[in-house]
Amino acid sequence: MNENKENNRFIGYEYKQVVAEPGQISFLIDGYMNFGWEIDENVQDIRMEYYGSHTKSHHHRKSIIRMKRDRKIINKMELTRLQRNFEAYVEEIRHLEKEKTSLPSIVAITTGIIGTAFMAGSTFAVTANPPHIVLCILLAIPGFLGWILPYFLYKKGVRRQTEKISPLIEEKYDEIYEICEKGSKLISSGTCSDAQVHDVNEQKTLKTRIK
Repeated sequence: MNENKENNRFIGYEYKQVVAEPGQISFLIDGYMNFGWEIDENVQDIRMEYYGSHTKSHHHRKSIIRMKRDRKIINKMELTRLQRNFEAYVEEIRHLEKEKTSLPSIVAITTGIIGTAFMAGSTFAVTANPPHIVLCILLAIPGFLGWILPYFLYKKGVRRQTEKISPLIEEKYDEIYEICEKGSKLISSGTCSDAQVHDVNEQKTLKTRIK
């Protein structure tokens, strides 16, 4: 653990790492600041790393945010409780974002598989001896539809899911902002109390010197 001195006051830090999507970095940093965390200045940049994938696909590329906080921060227990609620809501938002595409993907893939099955039947019909041309055509029609429709079904499904889920996500963000506001007030009150204690100590020191 590294420790630092600030304004002639010794500070011991605790450290935290958060794995984030590139688009969430600013949001998460702003959020964690309301619970007393700050970016670790010893780490100059927020590193981009291939997280959870050996393929190094850009879809799996995530950022690691490294932060620190005063171990003796005032209102620590309440701030930690609020932070856990914040993290729970962030995770819920991630799940809701995935739901926008998960169900449409399942529908599209299932339709494509069914279409492939019909096309396989059509192929067997035309290669049979003797060939069953009529059956081949009857099976080929739903087969082609099964190959064409998935794209349009996916797009339509995503739109419907987005319309359904977006209000829920907005509610979660509103709850997150309320939690962050409470944390910010606790930080502010703690800072004021700390400043008051510092002033009292200075006054005591001055009185001692005068005597």
